[in-house]
Amino acid sequence: MKTLITASALVLTAFAASASVDTSEFDTYAPGVDVSTLSDAEVNTILSIIHSGDSEGEKRAVIQALVK
Repeated sequence: MKTLITASALVLTAFAASASVDTSEFDTYAPGVDVSTLSDAEVNTILSIIHSGDSEGEKRAVIQALVK
């Protein structure tokens, strides 16, 4: 029984950790944006742009247009 409880706790901890998203890179491209006001879809779109192969200027322009 202890093994089941421990395994369940580990799974829930891993799930909670995967649900959080690192948005620290947002300040590089759109300083001062309150990430908590963005939807999950907007956050995912912005993260996709940040990790794309576009130039830094293109990333910054697109992200700033999205958050305005």
